[in-house]
Amino acid sequence: MSLKTNKLRDAVTLALIAGTGAMASAGSAVAQEGDATTLDRIQVTGSRIRSVDIETQQPVLVLSREAIEQTGRTSIADVLQQIAVNGAAINTQFNNGGDGSAGVDLRNLGSARTLVLVNGRRWVSALDGTVDLNTIPAAMIERVEVLKDGASSIYGSDAIAGVVNIITRDNFEGVEAHTYYGQFSQGDGERESHDITIGVGNDRGNTVFGASYTKESAVMAGSRAISRDPVFGLGSSQYSATSKFGRLWDLTVNGTPTDDIDAWSREAAIDGQTGRTPVAGIDQWVINEGADGRDLGNYHRFTNADRYNFALDNYLRTPQERRSVFLQSRYDLSDTIAIRTDALFNQRVSAQQLAGFPLGEGNYLSGDQGLLASSYYNPTKGTANARELNWSRRLVEQDRFYEQDVKTFHWYGGLEGSFEVGKRFFTWDVGFNYNSTDQIDTQVGDINMGNLRLATGASFLDTDGVVKCGAPGAVIDGCVPFNPFSSPGELSQAQIDYILFTAKDKYHNKSRSVTANISGDVVELPAGMMGFAAGIERRKESGYDNPDAFVSAGLSSGNARQPTSGGYDLNDAYLELLIPLFKDLPGMDLLELNLATRYSDYSNFGDTLNSKAGFKWKPFADLMVRGNWAQGFRAPSISNLFGGAGASYDTYGDPCSIDSPYYNNAGVAQRCAAAGVPMYTQRDGYGSQTAYPLDWVSNVDLQPETAISKTLGFVYSPAYVRSFDVSLDWWKINIADAISRPTITYMLDQCFVENDAGWCSIVNNSQITRNALGEITYFARGLQNLGEVEVEGYDFTVRYGLPETSFGAFNFVWDSSYMSSYRSKSTPESDWGDSEVGLYSDRSPIWRVRSNLNANWTLGDFGMSWSTRYYSGMYESCKFPSVAALCSDPNRVIESGASPRHRLGSVTYHDVQGRYKLPWNGQVALGVNNLFEKDPPVSTRAAYNSYDPQYETPGRYYYMEYRQNF
Repeated sequence: MSLKTNKLRDAVTLALIAGTGAMASAGSAVAQEGDATTLDRIQVTGSRIRSVDIETQQPVLVLSREAIEQTGRTSIADVLQQIAVNGAAINTQFNNGGDGSAGVDLRNLGSARTLVLVNGRRWVSALDGTVDLNTIPAAMIERVEVLKDGASSIYGSDAIAGVVNIITRDNFEGVEAHTYYGQFSQGDGERESHDITIGVGNDRGNTVFGASYTKESAVMAGSRAISRDPVFGLGSSQYSATSKFGRLWDLTVNGTPTDDIDAWSREAAIDGQTGRTPVAGIDQWVINEGADGRDLGNYHRFTNADRYNFALDNYLRTPQERRSVFLQSRYDLSDTIAIRTDALFNQRVSAQQLAGFPLGEGNYLSGDQGLLASSYYNPTKGTANARELNWSRRLVEQDRFYEQDVKTFHWYGGLEGSFEVGKRFFTWDVGFNYNSTDQIDTQVGDINMGNLRLATGASFLDTDGVVKCGAPGAVIDGCVPFNPFSSPGELSQAQIDYILFTAKDKYHNKSRSVTANISGDVVELPAGMMGFAAGIERRKESGYDNPDAFVSAGLSSGNARQPTSGGYDLNDAYLELLIPLFKDLPGMDLLELNLATRYSDYSNFGDTLNSKAGFKWKPFADLMVRGNWAQGFRAPSISNLFGGAGASYDTYGDPCSIDSPYYNNAGVAQRCAAAGVPMYTQRDGYGSQTAYPLDWVSNVDLQPETAISKTLGFVYSPAYVRSFDVSLDWWKINIADAISRPTITYMLDQCFVENDAGWCSIVNNSQITRNALGEITYFARGLQNLGEVEVEGYDFTVRYGLPETSFGAFNFVWDSSYMSSYRSKSTPESDWGDSEVGLYSDRSPIWRVRSNLNANWTLGDFGMSWSTRYYSGMYESCKFPSVAALCSDPNRVIESGASPRHRLGSVTYHDVQGRYKLPWNGQVALGVNNLFEKDPPVSTRAAYNSYDPQYETPGRYYYMEYRQNF
């Protein structure tokens, strides 16, 4: 085997895609009629053994470079999130909760359970173990192989749901320049991309260099009807109660307003504001626009007209810029040894935007200080009933803005070669892989709570006409009094700047690994040569997350978060065998076994052994039956193990609360008393939200998740139909010891209701504290290896290339995934929950069917592709059962009682692209995505924008691109 060419690999890739430029199953390639050739050996994702046969016992989906180009997307993440086996990964439509990253999530099992490789090697991962595909420029990609099966025995941790292997451009010679521009029909969401690739080579080697720039502009939520209101179809009723005008919340005495407010009410009644509706002992009043808030007569009672539509200020699609340079080089030191290196630098600058902070302070609003009676801006100051006031006001003068500056660096260097011993052929490689990411997050629009307390404390009008903090003769230097009872635009910049602060968080993660692999022939059997592959890996992972000091200290308006820092190292060794058992026999055209095992030794939890067994059987040449059984695992990530505590206001039910359904049980009451819990009632009743910040914490003692995956299927390629094949694969994955965070309710119930000593120990170790009343004031809720998940379904692919005619060549690929079951349980002793297939929950849609149909036509220099993407319908529980348009089945009743639900209809998107090859070695392409401007289904369970971000951004998207080769 010569290392000087990869033409065979390119030929095999061409056979895989069969000229369609679309999606294909690796097991579905068929031999083409024409010249015979001697095939060299190749390596297909899912096996380290090089073979002349691209059909394996595991299903592999291949996306060629042409297929990627024909999608009209500027990110490989956007491309991969369209494939049928993808679930619900983060993408650039995640505004609140997003960070500009985008990933892939095979089988809805979470991005951390999908292993991402580049050229067969691990790529940069975040502290939570996920991979941001926006670090990989599309310009450097030759093809993508998606292994739709577990492969921990070959690749190690994380390969539970499958493997995505991105193969970069190699052996390219010449210059290719590319430019792209697109936007939505509404005139927004502009995207532009420019890249250049230069390749030089000779008989001894090849070097490819590239640079790319991509810019994706924002789409505002207010620019689309579906996202213009917080809940589509409900208008202002769902606007935020935190008005952009100053709002006064005043306590009543036994339900009766205080004298000055009562007089104010009678005065307001003259203006038509009749009636009083005290809520939980609170009256709410809003400053009249432009009026002086120090005069109680300048307020009106709060109504829905005072609510604020925060949705208009949010991004629907977030902006980002990406800059990349990459290099890939190979040089033959001899006929059998080559040196290889590749490197990349990628910078992503991304942003998210939310409406101005909804400020609210005072004891009733869970703050520790309202507007003091001694504040210059307090309307009761100087009256007989001067008092501290609860207040709220949305800070519309400053949107909340979050920006990420992420710099990723990758370098690989190694040697590879081949040799022969007797008649046995061997290949080997050894190399060092280095990946790192440095990220700085900037947050603008959060509140400095220390400054806010001073600004809403004592203040006065000084003799120079300036309002100052403190009192005459005792001015607080640097402090600027804040006026919460003001209209939009009335706050001075000095007031805004004093209470705001800019937070800067720093992240870093690094991976270093040394690998060595060898593969070749072992012994010749009657059915052929037994192949093997073996290798070792030494890897170190480390990283940190340093939040802003104000955030760590709990001095900001957001939840406090503590630093993360840690790392681990591991040693791996694997062995794989390919054993041909029978060949060229009746009913046994081919039968071979594939066996593999991998031993992993981690510094944090110990060792684990994962194995697999697969078979490939051809009863006759046109039919292949394949199956696989594999063990898998996912090692806990750095954030799982060493993540800093993060504050959370959890909702829970305390069995020691006297209104709990368990307290009448003598055993429960006795155990609660023995734990020192007095008779008490949760502040807002059993099952209410805590008023105290509790912590979510990591767990350094976590063990790996474990998995068993099974597949069984066939590939049929009839010789009597040229360029046609069909494949069907059944798959099932069971994950045990899933890392999850048990609820406080569950942990307390296990201890006090079930009297489980082990759980009582966990509760006690949670640093649980209670005040004198018995209320839980602190609880550290940690991660545990408790959950279990099981998914099952079928993948179906049909490919057909029609014979070329005078009307051109037509090729079709239909690729579908059907999920029959998705169930889970929170603990080993729990019962399995009902299947979640076809049910919608926020940012976690589980479709029963996802299907892609791609048609491609070429005639001379012309080409056209038409793609359809289908998402089956789902159901969600009705959040507003009384609203007919938002609840299709309000009267639904199940065994446990009323259970209204709403159907989210199926969606089919159509994309079309036309291409023309120009005489001067250029190509121009025009395309439209979402040709028929299909809107996503409206969901009231979606937290934002009234639809799930896995659907397309509403609107027809136009693009054009030009590619020139020299």
